Amino acid sequence: MGWAQQEFETIDLGDPRLNRRAVLLAERLGQKPGASIPGACENWAETAAAYRFLRNEQVSCEEVMAAHRQATMGRIREHAVVLCLQDTTELDYNGQAMTGLGPLSDEAQRGLYLHPTYVVSPEREPLGVFNAWTWARQFKAADGKRGGPCESTRWIESYERIAKSAQQLPQARHVCIGDRESDMLELMVKARDLGYPVV
Repeated sequence: MGWAQQEFETIDLGDPRLNRRAVLLAERLGQKPGASIPGACENWAETAAAYRFLRNEQVSCEEVMAAHRQATMGRIREHAVVLCLQDTTELDYNGQAMTGLGPLSDEAQRGLYLHPTYVVSPEREPLGVFNAWTWARQFKAADGKRGGPCESTRWIESYERIAKSAQQLPQARHVCIGDRESDMLELMVKARDLGYPVV
């Protein structure tokens, strides 16, 4: 059994063919992490199947991540302390012909924002990606103000997921780590309201 088959052992996308495609795609991208999809796939038929999989509206990121999250929880069980590192990064698709993109830190750039929570052991052993919140920023209005939900909620949502894991796996002490952007009262209030399950 390959690593991807083991990692996504519990995947359930509602169709065994989709499950197999997810495992194969993870295997190919894992073998060549810096490659494009055509560069990672072995032939054109495999490339076309990968693009069909990614366009399939029956497949959601959350469903694929659920299997990985379950495997991550299994690895967390083996540790007394885990570090839950969260931060935001930009996915720059500037110049790409695609819809659904928003401005990045430079209003002229186009892309998405990604806020993952990456779990590692204190010895730096990677345990998995626990949460991955993605969004497109709205463009500024004529008055210079930007609409949409408050982006700081990503820190609180991630903390809630970490807290849920800490409650399910009390033998593993969960430590939430963020940069100074996470130093906000709302996050401290959420921690207090949940009973401080995460340090």
